[in-house]
Amino acid sequence: MKGLILALQFLTRLPLPQVQADKQDFARAMRWFPVAGLAVGAAVAGPWWLLQTRDPWLAALAGLTGWIAITGALHLDGLGDVADGAGAAHGGRTRLSAVMADPHVGSFAVVVIVLQLMAKLVLLRALPASQVSALIAVPVLARIAPIAWTLFLPPLHEGLGTAFRSGVGRLHLLFWSLAALAAALLLAPALLVLFAAAALWGWWLRARLGGISGDGHGAGIELLETAMLAALVLMP
Repeated sequence: MKGLILALQFLTRLPLPQVQADKQDFARAMRWFPVAGLAVGAAVAGPWWLLQTRDPWLAALAGLTGWIAITGALHLDGLGDVADGAGAAHGGRTRLSAVMADPHVGSFAVVVIVLQLMAKLVLLRALPASQVSALIAVPVLARIAPIAWTLFLPPLHEGLGTAFRSGVGRLHLLFWSLAALAAALLLAPALLVLFAAAALWGWWLRARLGGISGDGHGAGIELLETAMLAALVLMP
């Protein structure tokens, strides 16, 4: 239970009681990331579904607002940092890491974050109301991938990229991967795009950045969510 509370505290803005935890407790919280994604999915799908009969665009905006509100734009921040680093890093990985560590927001981050929000808004508008269960599953499944990236990618530096490393193993990845497969087959086969998108993002991180960091996790979660939404719309 402590791990679940820590995962919810880290990934959402839900008001939760403080718990005493050490570094190992925090590391084990990653096992519960997909469960925390269930809270995110409910915050998105709830208002989206309730407003479908009023206006699809209003429903899409409500769903997107819920998405941002419950996560506190945590993963958008990571997406922006990666975009700035990749866009401005003409001097190799050293320059890329320096740009990503800069707290200021650059033009690449602004453009990518705006495009990401627009993509989610349009895809939520296009998603049929009958796909509400699959929509709830999208944030859940997207939060499985960080377990794989943590296990198979080298950490870029000491930080969130390494904090969870001792708390998860291949059995956790296998369990959640089988759960994702079952959910996709039950709800919508289009959700299987998760596996290809997660592998592709992991390959890009290894090739371009050299490994994983907290920003890489956050950006990846955002991109996987959008990829699954697109698959649900384009491959119903």
